[in-house]
Amino acid sequence: MTQSPYPVIRMRPKAQARAIRHGYPWVYDNELVTDRRTKKMEPGTIAVLEDGERQPLGLVAVNPASRIMARMLERDTAAQIDQSWLAARLTRALSLRERLYDQPYYRLIHAEADGLPGVVIDRFGDVAVIQPNAAWAEVFLSQLTAALVEVTGVSHVLKSASGRARVLEGLDDVNAVLVGKAPEAALPVPMNGATYMADLLGGQKTGLFYDQRPNHAFAARLCKNARVLDVFSHVGGFSLAALAAGADSALAIDGSAPALDLAQEGAARMGMQDRFETRKGDAFDVLTALAEEGAQFDVVICDPPAFAPSKKALEAGLRAYERVARLAAPLVAEGGYLGLCSCSHAVDLTRFRSACTRGIGRAGREGQLIHTGSAGPDHPLHPQLAESGYLKALFYRL
Repeated sequence: MTQSPYPVIRMRPKAQARAIRHGYPWVYDNELVTDRRTKKMEPGTIAVLEDGERQPLGLVAVNPASRIMARMLERDTAAQIDQSWLAARLTRALSLRERLYDQPYYRLIHAEADGLPGVVIDRFGDVAVIQPNAAWAEVFLSQLTAALVEVTGVSHVLKSASGRARVLEGLDDVNAVLVGKAPEAALPVPMNGATYMADLLGGQKTGLFYDQRPNHAFAARLCKNARVLDVFSHVGGFSLAALAAGADSALAIDGSAPALDLAQEGAARMGMQDRFETRKGDAFDVLTALAEEGAQFDVVICDPPAFAPSKKALEAGLRAYERVARLAAPLVAEGGYLGLCSCSHAVDLTRFRSACTRGIGRAGREGQLIHTGSAGPDHPLHPQLAESGYLKALFYRL
């Protein structure tokens, strides 16, 4: 057997190597033998992972500064992690997206589920945005960028350094242009018949959320000739899809004026600005005010930020989801529809559904649960990593 050029790290004798053999992608610091040599490894070092009996498990990316100290990259310990290896992973990911979508607007790499742990790449036509959220991806960023251009042919590659994950990995928060140039204005993105404006530099995350695409599409089916309320709308996610599907009117609520400006621009590009309104403010306050005004809508959809970004925030997050449902339900006309979403990976579907249903009941309403949605297939789920199944969408008829 060929000797690996990489250093070796080893799991503790009592650590559960079986989970790694069965596909679990993370090894925590308390599962590893952490001697002085291991602790001195540079963040992003590639190493061979062995079990307690010194049997090789695969190649991992090591970061002694992170609680997730090793991330599984490759089962074959004879493999070489380089640009051609990265290109092979990108090619495999691209083949799925090209089968799913007829235009190059999608999430190309969804971290562990696409075999590149901690890496997110969103594509906007000729522009790609990379979020290297793990130390190894930062170390290999130039090779990753070169492989991305080689495989996809994009002309412009940006680095987005926002996000809580980079802080946990001990990484900086400096955005950069890696190839080509940054767009001078927001880019139009076609999706579900609507046009969304993506601010790739100043917007949230990579500039647009592709994960809700199938839920936008489902909601749009309910919206023909409807009055629609889109709460926590960002750049008009549900409301613009509703207008494209024939809604009579749509009102978008968000706390960010720049996001609402982009939503307005999207509606204008669709020629539907006369049926579209925005209202800036705290969503809870606006929901309360709308109820006091006696407002009624045929479809109300609430897509808040992660109220429970960690297990510590779970109970507070569940209370917030219940409150959203309680405040939104009275605004739904009899026989209308309420959509409620969560992007908190710490909240599982069962607990989210319970919180939403409880909130609807406390508002004095009853509902049929007609649809349960998740992220689109360009956000594949890693079967052994519950965190990758973060998005949940529930649609009720009240």
